[in-house]
Amino acid sequence: VITRPEMEIGRYHWMYRSSRPHRYHHVPALRGNVSPLGIQGCFECCIKCLGGVPYASLVATILCFSGVALFCGCGHVALTGTVSILEQHFSTTASDHALLSEVIQLMQYVIYGIASFFFLYGIILLAEGFYTTSAVKELHGEFKTTACGRCISGMFVFLTYVLGVAWLGVFGFSAVPVFMFYNIWSTCEVIKSLQTNMTIPGDQICVDIRQYGIIPWNAVPGKACGPILENICNTNEFYMSYHLFIVACAGAGATVIALIHFLMILSSNWAYLKDASKMQAYQDIKAKEEQELQDIQSRSKEQLNSYT
Repeated sequence: VITRPEMEIGRYHWMYRSSRPHRYHHVPALRGNVSPLGIQGCFECCIKCLGGVPYASLVATILCFSGVALFCGCGHVALTGTVSILEQHFSTTASDHALLSEVIQLMQYVIYGIASFFFLYGIILLAEGFYTTSAVKELHGEFKTTACGRCISGMFVFLTYVLGVAWLGVFGFSAVPVFMFYNIWSTCEVIKSLQTNMTIPGDQICVDIRQYGIIPWNAVPGKACGPILENICNTNEFYMSYHLFIVACAGAGATVIALIHFLMILSSNWAYLKDASKMQAYQDIKAKEEQELQDIQSRSKEQLNSYT
């Protein structure tokens, strides 16, 4: 039994037998990860996501975290070693350095607070960088910036400026123990050179910690001379504290650089948001004028139709 579709196909071939046979054209294979429906593949999505990453804010965040971690971690251990050196060699009476011990303990607690605050603040600034980067990417699209968002960006600029000035003071303050330990270490090197050259006895060369004002003048012994001072420089506490103070000072400097970097980024982002708000206001006015023009045209057409 021949069905109706088969009869139609046979009729078609009988009527158009002399026509050209159908040629099948080769369709080239699609390259990449783009599907035939035009949907982006994994590679294109990754490229698009990487294009929205605020790399400047990311670098500043990593530098800020590294600097704060070095300053807080090394500074905490170095302060502990400093107290140990003072108690063992320069101030044997506990009442003489009691105030210094309390100040150092308070500074260690402040270090904990600084580490926690900057961990949170760095994440907030990185999130603000992602937000502003998205704003710039969608500057001519449907992105809508608000006055509150611009105010928050301006507040971050002011707060980062204040923190940068404060960290300049921290950087200068962290250089003070480096200077003190360097003086002690250089004095020990002088004692070693004198013993080698046999010029003058090393007992006449001393370091008096009381002149720095960290312990009172009635502290006993308060100073170290000759071989005693050389033995202090050879101890593990002195060696570790000296180098940890250097690293902590470098960490404070890295944090200052990171905050300056953040300040430049935030200022630029705030300017971009301000331009986006102006563009948004212009688009709103333009859309309103177009809507009014369409209303006028529609009313004129209605009046013309009523007359006719």
